[in-house]
Amino acid sequence: MSQGVLFLGVRRATARRSAVVATVMAAIAALALGVALLLGDFVLSPGAMLQALFGGGTPIERYVVWHVRMPRAALALLAGAALGLAGALFQTMLRNPLASPDLLGISGGASVGAVFATLVAGWTGAAVAGAAFAGASIVAVVLLLAARTLADGGYRLVLAGVGIAFLCAAIVGYLLKRAQQNEAGSVLMWITGSLGATTWEPVLVLGTVLVGGAVATTLLARPLELSELGDPLVRGLGSRPAAVRAGVVLVAVLLAATTAAFIGPVSFVALCAAPIARTLVGRGALALPAAAFTGAALLLLADVVAQHAFPGAAVPVGVVTGAVGAPYLLWLLASSKGHRA
Repeated sequence: MSQGVLFLGVRRATARRSAVVATVMAAIAALALGVALLLGDFVLSPGAMLQALFGGGTPIERYVVWHVRMPRAALALLAGAALGLAGALFQTMLRNPLASPDLLGISGGASVGAVFATLVAGWTGAAVAGAAFAGASIVAVVLLLAARTLADGGYRLVLAGVGIAFLCAAIVGYLLKRAQQNEAGSVLMWITGSLGATTWEPVLVLGTVLVGGAVATTLLARPLELSELGDPLVRGLGSRPAAVRAGVVLVAVLLAATTAAFIGPVSFVALCAAPIARTLVGRGALALPAAAFTGAALLLLADVVAQHAFPGAAVPVGVVTGAVGAPYLLWLLASSKGHRA
């Protein structure tokens, strides 16, 4: 009885810490949202921004807030949350903080689909987004097949993902080499990862996918937590590890692929968000909601830096996330923390 009470107390304490971390990250994201709405070629005062946000102010101020800056900021928040949640699901399932959509080849599959659609098929708009999603989905099927066994599914999935990522990079390089210079330039911007000018349509689509992914994650959270006990014991408790693993991969891929379809394969957000959240919450915690809010804050902050840190020379958000994420990855490898989460 005492052990059960102790375990329940630990779970409640972890849940409280997770809620606190999620709240803090949501506050940071809200602060970044305010900065994103204020800054730009048409500078707004805090008062004018708040008035326009709630329907007041001048028509031009309302237009700038609701049709120029808010869609981009909202897309950054949703994309960051989706990537943070996808990374947390992969890393928890594989118990490896190096597992993320960009390192497992899912982002590479999206890049191949989008580049092929643009440079070979000549598609534009929603067709390119659909091709990117299809490319990521094909990689997901390969990953599911690679992880079908229970004994070594984690190693097989990671190795298959790394191999696919290199193959996708080679294909993209070949397609860019044979393309015209102006076409290659526009595609290279997408591959780097860029929010750019956006509308409310991708925000609504990604928001819908994120809500569905969050619901599915809630249903998978308990079986995913039990999976850390090992497959034999999990089977004894009435759960099916293979089904749980397949569900986690499907949800994570859906989140990552939809995000890549709209903003490109933004690197390192999915890799960094979950470890940061777990460090703040405490070792051994799933920290899935905290990872989502951390990802949202990271991507929006990176986009604010990408737009305004270099006056007159805005850069794609993927440049900033790469500059921050690459040293983090090197530190993770050097500190030997990539073996297990």
